[in-house]
This record gives sequence, structure tokens and C-alpha cells, in this order.
Amino acid sequence: MITLENRLPAAHRFKSILPAGKFAGAIPPLVALAAALAIFVVLALVQGATIDGLINALTKGVFGNPNYFQQVLTKAIPLVLAAVAVTIPARAGLVNVGGEGQLIMGGIVATGVGLALGSSLTGPLVWVVSAAGGALAGALWGGICAALRVWFNAPEGVTTLLMNFIALDIMLFLLYQPWKDPNGSGQPQSRPLEDSAILPMIPGTRISTALLVVIAVVCVAWWLMNKTSWGFKLTVAGGNPEVATRSGLSTVRLSLQSMLLGGALAGLGGALNLLGVEGQLRPDVTATFGFVAFLAAFVCRNKILPTALVATVFAAILVASNPLQLRAGLDGSATYVLLGLLCLGLAVAPFTARRSS
Repeated sequence: MITLENRLPAAHRFKSILPAGKFAGAIPPLVALAAALAIFVVLALVQGATIDGLINALTKGVFGNPNYFQQVLTKAIPLVLAAVAVTIPARAGLVNVGGEGQLIMGGIVATGVGLALGSSLTGPLVWVVSAAGGALAGALWGGICAALRVWFNAPEGVTTLLMNFIALDIMLFLLYQPWKDPNGSGQPQSRPLEDSAILPMIPGTRISTALLVVIAVVCVAWWLMNKTSWGFKLTVAGGNPEVATRSGLSTVRLSLQSMLLGGALAGLGGALNLLGVEGQLRPDVTATFGFVAFLAAFVCRNKILPTALVATVFAAILVASNPLQLRAGLDGSATYVLLGLLCLGLAVAPFTARRSS
């Protein structure tokens, strides 16, 4: 017998069994996350992993590892700042895919400052000079793309992406030629910085004090974007440039400022990663961090605090790469597959919720 309920679309019949109220909106993202994890498990099994191996990697390699949490926070230092560096230009309607290059340039300049100063400056002075130099380098790298956008109408999504490769080539030249460590193992890496140039650890932990700087910067960025007139102007300029121009706002100046600030944050992240974590520049020092950071900002719709939190979650997934390789026998790129599935699911979830409403 055909009833009215049978003639309803599947989305409406599914909606009728969902709980109503303020928590109903959380169901599509949770379903998307569960589906992404299920697909990842199936792909892992196809690659030869076992359920026992995956559970072993999760329980012993991740949650059973006493250093796991500290490793996550350490990896989150550049990742969070690179993600926030995407959100600020996005408020102005700009797409910053150049976090990778800006991280690299920040690390390059911080390395150059540290090597040039040697032991002539110690402690806080060399930290401040190196970090400021990294931030200025990132700002310059992002500012070039903003200038190309404003004055030549070059799409910043393309120019920021291409600038990543230029930054990588500059770093490789320096590591293979003038900065190559003569006492190294033959691998391309710079001479190590002086011990006095390395940021200290938080007492009682193996986490660099660079993490405290990151937390402070994220809080200032949130305040700047949500509690100041400049942040409001930026949002207006990005939402409707025509209205912003008629209201007397300079969209050109705001675009330049947003990309300069975003680049500075990513450059600072590269510098802090070098000063607080690595101690010397290597080709893979921030490999893929810029693109993972972009995904974090995309998933959170360019909201600063959620972006910082999701970037930290992504750092946790990246740190889980080693246990998945050693205990589950997966390829090293498995974590990127998981990240891709999660982001795809979270991107589709809002449209699914909209169709079912």
C-alpha cells in the first residue's frame, strides 16, 4: 500500500528519525567522520593491515605512548600558525595557499640570522631577532602575492602556490651550497645553531616554549579579527568589496594588510619551528605543513579558534604516522589519506544537512 510516508524523498524520511533540537546539526559531521574512518579502515585492510594491528597501533603506539601528547604539541607549533595565516587573508576574500613557502622563508631567515650572529648575541636577544626576521620574511613572501593581486589582478590562489616552489628552491640552494654542514653525514642540512639560539623547554616537559608564543599569537589574532574595527572592516571588504568601497574603505590597503599579516604568522611559525624544535634547517623541516594547515582553515570556515584546534588534531594524526607504519604495516602516506577523507567528509556534511532540512 502506497502511503504519504512512502512517497516522501529518502532525505525527509531519514530526517524524521533524527533527534530535533540544537544537537541535530552535529549529526551530519559526526556521520561524515564515521564514514571517513570506516573507509580508511577498509583501505588499510586492502593494503594488508589487520584489525589487531590497527588496534595495536592505536592503543600502544598512540595512547600508550607517554610522549605522544608532547610530540603532538611540538608538531602543532608551525601547523597552527600556518593555519591561522590562511584565515586572516580569507576574511578579506583572499586565498592563501602559500603557507608552505612562507614557513620555509621564515625558517631560512631565522637560520641565516642565527648563523650570522653565532655567539655574539645570546638568549632573548637572538630569539627575538631571529623570530622577527622570520616573520618579516613570511610577510614579504605573502605581500608579493598580494601586490600582484591588487595591481596586476593575478589570482593569489595561483601565485601563492607557485611561490612555494620558489621558496623550496631557495632553501635547497642554501642547503647544498653556502650553508651546508661540513660535519654532517652528507645530507643537505645547515650548520646547527648555537645552543644559546635555541628556545628553552617548558619546565618539566619536552615541549618548547615556542608553544607559549603560539598560544599568545592565536589569542591576539582572535581578538584582532573579532573585537577590533580593523577586523570588522576586513570582513566587510571580503564579504562585499563594492559595499566596502562605497563606505569609504580601502579594499586595496586591507587586502595588502591581511596578506602581510598572514604571511608574517606563517613566517613566525617557520622561525619558531627552527628555534624551538629543529635547531638546523633541513629540506623536510616543514614538508606538507602548509597544505595541511590550509585544510584545517578550510574545514573550520576560516574561524581562528576552531582552526587552531583542528590544526592541533591534524598534528595528532600526523604524529600517528609512525605507529601506523611500525605496528600496522601501513605506508607512510596513510595519515594523509585519512586527513583527505576527513576533510572531504566535513566538506560534504553541510550540504548534506542542508538538503535534509
